[in-house]
Amino acid sequence: MSAGVTAAPEGKAVLRECPGCGLFQSEPALPTGLAAQCPRCGTTLRTARRHPLADSLALSVAALILLTVMCLTTLMTVRSSGIVHHAGIFSGPMELARRGMSGLGIVVVFVTVLAPLVKLAGTIYVLLRLHEPVPPWHLRRVFVLVERLTTWSMVEVFVFGVFVAYVKLGDLVTIELDAGVYALLALTVVTVWADGWLDREAIWDALDKGQGRDMAHRAIIAGKVTPQAIGCETCTLVVVPREIDAPCPRCGSALHGRKPDSIAWTWALLIAAAVFYLPANLYPVLTVMQLGAGQPSTIIGGVRELIETQMYPLAALVFFASVAVPMLKMVGLMAMLISAQTGHTRWLRDRTRLYHVIRRIGRWSMIDIFMEALLGALVQFGGVVTIEPGFGAVAFCTVVILTIFAAETFDPRIMWDAAQEKASIGDAQAAA
Repeated sequence: MSAGVTAAPEGKAVLRECPGCGLFQSEPALPTGLAAQCPRCGTTLRTARRHPLADSLALSVAALILLTVMCLTTLMTVRSSGIVHHAGIFSGPMELARRGMSGLGIVVVFVTVLAPLVKLAGTIYVLLRLHEPVPPWHLRRVFVLVERLTTWSMVEVFVFGVFVAYVKLGDLVTIELDAGVYALLALTVVTVWADGWLDREAIWDALDKGQGRDMAHRAIIAGKVTPQAIGCETCTLVVVPREIDAPCPRCGSALHGRKPDSIAWTWALLIAAAVFYLPANLYPVLTVMQLGAGQPSTIIGGVRELIETQMYPLAALVFFASVAVPMLKMVGLMAMLISAQTGHTRWLRDRTRLYHVIRRIGRWSMIDIFMEALLGALVQFGGVVTIEPGFGAVAFCTVVILTIFAAETFDPRIMWDAAQEKASIGDAQAAA
């Protein structure tokens, strides 16, 4: 789990445990624009930014303003047979609730409005109060919440769902883009920019005013990492706990050498996701009612319809997000679980990279859910044409959520631990 390192002088480096492979290493002070990567698995440990706090504050304020504009304005207006419908960010969830899918509507509101709102407000609050001589302790808990909401803030995914809905509506009704869509586009750009620019380590350093760095170097004795050293999964501080179940002294999170019951939890979540994956693909995700006749459409059926209308780029996007990504997540995580349980020693670096890819792309499967929510809200023209969300959408959303949780509960370090243990047993047997 650990490796020997040489303690660097105070202020020039910090001890870090790689979240990808568990290697303890001394991370040097980084010049602006450079990134530190783990030499064993290639995981990026930190990217240094110029003026990280001031720039992040400006971008977060801009994003919060754009999010407010998007919530207060309409996204699209559709017309058919003299009837006009307007749809805003809350129209889709309200229509889902009206059709008995309140749970799905709550999920859509949470990932498109509540999670981004709390994340941005929390980031702004922390950055504003960092300039105090002694930042209050509760700022650390606020920033922990911000970190945990990052996975569930899906504004950049929602914009693609709006785009898919806009293209699919072109053949059914007359559609116009309103101010909310342009605010959403700008919000997406600013959000991605803000997330990429945010230097989390700079914020933690400002919060603890160097205390964490002192504690980290106490984990090194005689130039080697002590066996009791633990890297906090939340704030990355490396400490030697003074007692069992002691929280992290920097952020207050629980300290674990490895994520508790990682294999059992990941298997349970993946099995549950596999159970819902079948109805998600067999049941219709939406039904288009035209002149009283219904045309149910499954996920694969929707891709096929896009291909038949020669919308090949859009068909590829929907296939990737709704078919390929969920399958990649489940198969990839299962392969990593099996390799960790068998102590497979090959392709460790590649498997770690695959894990990071799975964690990042899991949210993009929500494109289909966002598209269906918008279509259901916009296309309600009585006997002329109506779109109704189906049970397949609920099952598919459940698959997406379960696989996101599965990726979060899996600990890639156990693959390296198992491989190292197997190699040690092999060396011992060879020596005997």
